[in-house]
Amino acid sequence: MTGPWLGGWLRLVDLRLLLDLVCATALGVVVLGRVTEARTLWLLRGYLLLVAMAWLVQRYANLPLTTKLVDALVLACSLALAILWQGELRRLMELLGTGRLGVLFGSRRRDQLASGSVAVLSEAAGRLSQARRGALIVVDLGSDLRPEDFLNPGLPIDGQLSVDLLLSLFAADTPLHDGAVLVKGNRILAAGVILPLSRQGLNRYGTRHLAAMGLTERFDRCLAIVVSEETGTLALASQGRLERPITSSRLHDLLTQSLALAGGRSVAKDTPDTRG
Repeated sequence: MTGPWLGGWLRLVDLRLLLDLVCATALGVVVLGRVTEARTLWLLRGYLLLVAMAWLVQRYANLPLTTKLVDALVLACSLALAILWQGELRRLMELLGTGRLGVLFGSRRRDQLASGSVAVLSEAAGRLSQARRGALIVVDLGSDLRPEDFLNPGLPIDGQLSVDLLLSLFAADTPLHDGAVLVKGNRILAAGVILPLSRQGLNRYGTRHLAAMGLTERFDRCLAIVVSEETGTLALASQGRLERPITSSRLHDLLTQSLALAGGRSVAKDTPDTRG
């Protein structure tokens, strides 16, 4: 008896339609789960709702004029969002092109700063600021940065993170001081790294600030600490946004907050003993 009953239901249910709805829902959940900013989330929800309404009108309503108007509205919103989110779309294409689906869907290992590393970075940045020595420090919190993500991957270091090593790398008489230092966990991976520049604020910021914004707007799980060579002011770039000027204590708090938001473990606030 179950055979005819099941066959009748299968004839009533369009399996292709069901698969289409399941795939579309899964894709929407993945996309919405990657958005953290409230305003961006509202825009994306509105756009997806508009697309769903256009699909319903096309499939179930015999309204040609309404269908044309809704399609035109969806196209206009798509173009507007493409302009508004051009940085995010460029990053999406880069991740798809390099096959880094783990970074795209968030199923990656979180590389958090070890205990005391935040204090090391804060103290080193403060001392560089007092000496007015320009510096750019990239902190990878799980973006899985690779050499191809930079204009020049720099020189491999793979050394223990310490204040003295950072000060030495940014000494004015060294060939690596103009590039960025890449930090992951409690290790300095490379120095003299050349980063892609941001296109926003070309007339407002210097090269180091544009490089910090350019990398962080492409990779949301990394931070960039900037020390201005002209004024000695400190800044922190995150998701393409720059906060400046800040003090070394404020930098410490911002780094700690970023780790907490990323789901990392608590970070020690005492001064580290890894001074090398």
